[in-house]
Amino acid sequence: MNTYQKLGALAENLWWSWNPEVLDLFERLDRTTFRNAGNNPIAVLQTLSPKTTFEEALANDIDTAHAAMTAYLEAPCPFPHAPRTSYFCMEFGIHESLPIYAGGLGILAGDHTKAASDLCIPFTAIGLFLKQGYFEQHFTEDGWQQERYPALDPENHPLELVCGEHGKPILVTVHFGNQPIRIQAWRARVGRTTLYLLDTHLEDNPEEFRNITARLYQGERRTRLQQEIVLGIGGLRLLRALGVKTDVYHMNEGHCAFLSLELLREQLDLGKSREEAVRAVRSQCVFTTHTPVLAGHDRFDPGMFLNEMSALREELGHSEHDLMAYGRVDPDNHGEWFTMTVLGLNMSRKANGVSQRNGHVAQRQWHPMFPDRRVQDVPIGAITNGIHVATWAAPIARAFLNEKLGNWKKHTDNLHFWRGIDDIPDEVLWKYRNELRRQLIRFAREHAEKHSLSISCELDPDALTLGFARRFATYKRAPLLFTDIERTIALFNNPERPIQIIYAGKSHPEDEEGKQFIRQILEAAQRPGLQGRVVFLENYNMQIGRMLTSGCDVWLNNPRSPMEASGTSGQKVAVHGGLNLSVLDGWWPEGYNGENGWAIGHGYADGSFDKNELDRRDAESLYRQLEQGVVPAFYERDERGIPIQWIGRMRAAMVELTPRFSAIRMVKEYAEKMYFATEESDGDSPYIDNPATTYASSTPPATMSA
Repeated sequence: MNTYQKLGALAENLWWSWNPEVLDLFERLDRTTFRNAGNNPIAVLQTLSPKTTFEEALANDIDTAHAAMTAYLEAPCPFPHAPRTSYFCMEFGIHESLPIYAGGLGILAGDHTKAASDLCIPFTAIGLFLKQGYFEQHFTEDGWQQERYPALDPENHPLELVCGEHGKPILVTVHFGNQPIRIQAWRARVGRTTLYLLDTHLEDNPEEFRNITARLYQGERRTRLQQEIVLGIGGLRLLRALGVKTDVYHMNEGHCAFLSLELLREQLDLGKSREEAVRAVRSQCVFTTHTPVLAGHDRFDPGMFLNEMSALREELGHSEHDLMAYGRVDPDNHGEWFTMTVLGLNMSRKANGVSQRNGHVAQRQWHPMFPDRRVQDVPIGAITNGIHVATWAAPIARAFLNEKLGNWKKHTDNLHFWRGIDDIPDEVLWKYRNELRRQLIRFAREHAEKHSLSISCELDPDALTLGFARRFATYKRAPLLFTDIERTIALFNNPERPIQIIYAGKSHPEDEEGKQFIRQILEAAQRPGLQGRVVFLENYNMQIGRMLTSGCDVWLNNPRSPMEASGTSGQKVAVHGGLNLSVLDGWWPEGYNGENGWAIGHGYADGSFDKNELDRRDAESLYRQLEQGVVPAFYERDERGIPIQWIGRMRAAMVELTPRFSAIRMVKEYAEKMYFATEESDGDSPYIDNPATTYASSTPPATMSA
């Protein structure tokens, strides 16, 4: 294999999305093309030819990278008999150049897929090829978010059309009512795993149905229902057409739960009774629920649902009542809509929330499905989300960890390994933190110059820097910091102890209140006393997320409790020595110990006061923590100019949070509790010897190579 071929092999496997040294090769070849294409190696590859000659140093680096990828892909799997898992999700956040994700659900799915690759779990992922992806964000002069939808061309991405033996595309068919819809698929290689993306944009389909898979989470409710038919039913039929064997079907949120009805049809076709068929489906399926927000649980009115599902209902041999019953909390309530989360819970052997608190919230939320049980006995467990550290660790962090700790990628979930941070001198850790912050400030200035917002970006590279970047869902309360604007100005504009904050995020195109939240922040950024101290980075994506979580000193998270499912963005700052300032919701109650960050409020909202009062109390707590905790810890220095208290919190966060909240730990836990488990047991997995002590033991736990 020559150098050009090796470069092509590197470009065609999304392994590069968590190996930035590979991306550096393509940037060295053509920086302008690479950056203009959203850091996409395929764009650079398309400018080359087999006759391209390479400088010797670059050719040697390409050889080294290719050898590393080959070794990774060909390494023996430690658990060859692990359950073969097919993982369905509406969105996947693999890399910013492939914008088929909107927020945390997609980022989680991408990190889960990469961790499964690292762990060598037999894993196939199924999602949608969103031809117009999620929108690009820009703004009017008066600060209102606008959306653009540039088309994704699969030829410009590491995607290949799924074809059969004779080179013809493999097509599967689903029905919207009596209308047949043809589906093709694109294959992406994600390390050792495979991601299939379903696509209805075919000339065989009536024009009004070709764009069913065009955009994420938009359009009328019927379009959402049709997307979910494509994902669940079409996705399973694709696996059958490809001959992909599966032991466990993991439904990541309710959007994909229709796959259980297709499994049911298969079981009934084998001649099983309905009771036997349902039992067989449940034995194969596990389900993850996320949000407590009602809008996050898709519901369909009976008329629409039964019309779109009429073909499948006939194949099932079910009455309308029997089909609707799978998605109703009360099967005998003929007016109740069909809820996808209820379907997922009904048709799974195991179900989980994505943090301990989220699991408890889900038990209360879905207790009406199990009226004869106590709330704590509702069959929904919890597996707390984690992040794929290799994806989110900045190049500065990777070099630092390689030098100070060694091969950290093989030990991301090993607490004993991360205790090596305790041996690093204070001044070295402080230098590390300063380098990351200054890199962020440079990035923010460059980014601001290229985009339309006319906001001052005169950020101070040495000032205490806060970050807030996420979907602008209203329950996340992005403007909470401006509740008392004069108090905010006094805090931020202290010449001896200045504060600055960098925001980024998108509001759903139909969420006017979320857009108004962005506008409030943009207006605050123009106020005297806050100009240059409050910055909003336009067109939030994974790259901006990586820069902010690596560079900010403090990650601000202030959702209205208990609405946060997990909130993994705060987990990404730990490996960079960043600290969390967060409401005790989502993952943070498990992570916070009083010495590795700060808490806003007093824990779980008990309903003793209304929403406005909760907001007022949390705002007061936020101001108090900044004034009495965060700012003094950052600016009180010893004779060497080092903030000793701050460094202590940095150490605690890096040592304790990085391994506990890694995607490697998370996927091992899914294997333990979900993939190996039966309905009656908690599983007997070789992945975790004792999950209760893996992260608290004083002796090194057994870890798998990543």
